[in-house]
Amino acid sequence: MIMENENRPDPDVLLKTLFGENKRAPGKLKIFFGYAAGVGKTYAMLEDAQERMKEGADVLVGYVEPHTRPDTLRLLQGLTEIPPQNLIYKNLILQEFDLDAALARQPDLILVDELAHTNAEGVRNKKRYQDVEELLNAGIDVYTTVNVQHIESLNDVVQKITRIAIRETVPDYIFDQADKVKLIDIESEELLRRFEEGKIYKKDRVTVARENFFTLENLNSLREIAMRKAADRIAREGIHAEKPASEKILVCIGPSPSSAKCIRTAARMAESYHAPWVAVNVITKVTDEGIRNNTALAERLGAKIVSLHGNDIALSISEYAKITGVTSIVIGKRKRIDVIRNPFSTEFSDRLCSLLPDVEVHIIPDNSLRGAYKKETKNTNNLKKRNAFSLRGILFSALMISLATGLSFLLQRLGLGDHNIIMAYILSVVLVSRFTDGYRYGIFASVIAVLCFNYFFTEPYFTLNTVNPTYPVTFLIMFLVSSITSAITGKVKEQAYSAVLREKRTEMLYEINNKLLVTRGDENIRRVVAEYLVEVFNRTSILYTEDPLSGRSVSPSQTACLCNNETAIVHWVFSNGKPAGAGTGTLSLFPAYYQPVLSQDRILGVIGVSCPDQSLLNHDNISFLGMTASLVALALERQLLSDKQHAMILETEKEKMRNDFLRGISHDLRTPLTSILGASSVLLENDTILDSDTRYLLAADIKCDTQWLIRMVENVLSVTQISDGTMKINKKPEAVEEVVSEAVSIIKSHFNHLNISVSVPDELLVIPMDGTLVKQVLINLIENAVKYAGDNPAVELKVSENADNAVFEIADNGQGIPEEDIPHLFDGPLSDNRSSRDRSRGLGIGLVICAAIVKAHSGIIDARNRSTGGAIFRFQLPKQNRDAYGK
Repeated sequence: MIMENENRPDPDVLLKTLFGENKRAPGKLKIFFGYAAGVGKTYAMLEDAQERMKEGADVLVGYVEPHTRPDTLRLLQGLTEIPPQNLIYKNLILQEFDLDAALARQPDLILVDELAHTNAEGVRNKKRYQDVEELLNAGIDVYTTVNVQHIESLNDVVQKITRIAIRETVPDYIFDQADKVKLIDIESEELLRRFEEGKIYKKDRVTVARENFFTLENLNSLREIAMRKAADRIAREGIHAEKPASEKILVCIGPSPSSAKCIRTAARMAESYHAPWVAVNVITKVTDEGIRNNTALAERLGAKIVSLHGNDIALSISEYAKITGVTSIVIGKRKRIDVIRNPFSTEFSDRLCSLLPDVEVHIIPDNSLRGAYKKETKNTNNLKKRNAFSLRGILFSALMISLATGLSFLLQRLGLGDHNIIMAYILSVVLVSRFTDGYRYGIFASVIAVLCFNYFFTEPYFTLNTVNPTYPVTFLIMFLVSSITSAITGKVKEQAYSAVLREKRTEMLYEINNKLLVTRGDENIRRVVAEYLVEVFNRTSILYTEDPLSGRSVSPSQTACLCNNETAIVHWVFSNGKPAGAGTGTLSLFPAYYQPVLSQDRILGVIGVSCPDQSLLNHDNISFLGMTASLVALALERQLLSDKQHAMILETEKEKMRNDFLRGISHDLRTPLTSILGASSVLLENDTILDSDTRYLLAADIKCDTQWLIRMVENVLSVTQISDGTMKINKKPEAVEEVVSEAVSIIKSHFNHLNISVSVPDELLVIPMDGTLVKQVLINLIENAVKYAGDNPAVELKVSENADNAVFEIADNGQGIPEEDIPHLFDGPLSDNRSSRDRSRGLGIGLVICAAIVKAHSGIIDARNRSTGGAIFRFQLPKQNRDAYGK
């Protein structure tokens, strides 16, 4: 019974609690498997749950079907239960398992009865097994129950036995991938006895069920199937993965609902042979809803989906089977109904057998539909629009018939005969078929052409009567020739349209691949993919490369929403690795389709495409989106590897710089410390014999080396601040003359023999700066100049100003700077064997610190050689407060 939901839930409510899914190791699934209701599945599940609870596990009852049996109710005692969520359909209140409450509770084990149950409309997932998959992904162990008639591949077998259609099914992969399956079995006679006693159904349902399903014959058959299913699982677990399969099975699928029976048969054969199997669809036209449904069924049962293109279905399948080594083919066969239309055509099964004499062809008869299914030749919305009459097509058809009629009058006046007139009308029909959409205009033009020929060019003229007994045959032949020509022309157009569409898709994939090969950066990859998807689908598209709820920053280009609460549905796809949104079994109320971008077991991104009317969701488009996702996965994987490689290179460079820095520190510290140690030792050991002048000189040396060590430590601290980005400056108005004076005073105390000249503006120059840091820049530059000025160092310090900046220049009388070193002066210690310009006692970090401080003041620093010899270093600080870092 299909009920209309008048109070459809707001999608926001469905997703509001998805934000807190836990990331633990996947949970384990245990299925309690039976052959019919009442065998004791729920009872056995509750018994095991009680044992787990006694072992200390946190056990939660998510949903258990209401039971009136005292023994079952007794086992529920002591177990914590989640209240079901209530959904209102008209005046009915339906109770469903509350998945979000279970995810928020995060127990060790949860019990979810009736795995094959179909959820009410408005719940996030259509099927309960999808709820179970979310629980497992969240790291929660699950106990559940299922009967053999609900296994997807066995659905038609059970239907044949019981003559009852089972609507609720579970994909075989859920059963196959379960960690444990426990077969619950009792004798069929015992089950019938319990049934008669009312322990399974209420009294009012016993009679109906006893007559339809619960018969001894049905139960024995179902019991046998259940045992075989369990035995097949045990046998499959004993097969080594590396053992090659000797069988490969192919099933042909089409739009007919009868293809589902072939698919289930092929799935059972593949399971029995432990062989791979593939579902093949030969696309001769644009796929329809039936193809999508059958393809989805094959995917659920574990088949590899292959789409071939060709006009000859048997030839296409035979060529594919030869190339891939198929050993068995499963096809369907119904009573032939086109014998009159195609009396000389060979049946598909016979032609396939003749093309593949060495391959087993399994023919699955299907007469259950008895003509209820009528294959549509054109089913998509676009083709329906093309086949519908339009004013433009009608006018064009009328114009062609009118021109043909005018030409026929001319031919009649010239006495060229009726056969030429007939050819003129046939030509007009061909032109109509060629330049209009769909075959209907061709048929319409054929009818009008015959009527015009009869009306205008057969006696008596201008009537639809005819006196010549041969003319009706002429009319019939003319109509048949026109119609067949129109049909052939229309078919050629359809084939050309499909070929152009396939070529466009292939070309687009090639372009996307080439573009992604040369694209670097997540942002650029997102832009390229979105642009191409918009071009292909003419829909708004988006690519997420980060989970929007992961806590990491998201690029602005990833915040565009195709629907409300998009971040939550994208988070769900990232968490579960499955498509969601329109046309899927999860969150299908949302007007967009979201495809995960998978690379092995990793989820690298999510592609979203808007599809409010779901016309996008045909097999071709979903396949194209899947292939696009594969290309995007390669691009993102390549980007990740590139980022890792870049990070490793940076880390290697940092490590090398760190080692060079430590070596320089050890050398620089050893020299002054040795000098301090020697001078202090002389003072201590010879204090009584040293005169005052000698003691003074030793103490002065100790002071000088100590001051140098202090400046060295300040430089090291500055390098540390530069490396971790924590350098801060505190600007305030400072007199340039005072800062220069303090720096020169410190230098002179260290270099007594230094000849230094200072030039400052006559007027007081005050600029915003951190005086301590600028003083350190001056000291470093002057000390660097002294080191390279030779035996008679002469240093010139000049301060000037221009319109915007204060200019500081420090010049020496040394040998100058090698031209090849000038571009690298402020890059830190040189990595090769060359000596850095500012290596003071072995360490070259002074100029790096100077450059960092000047840059922090929004200034610039450079160096050049003087024409008269020596080098000159210059830096400029702005007069106005244009701070780069702080205030």
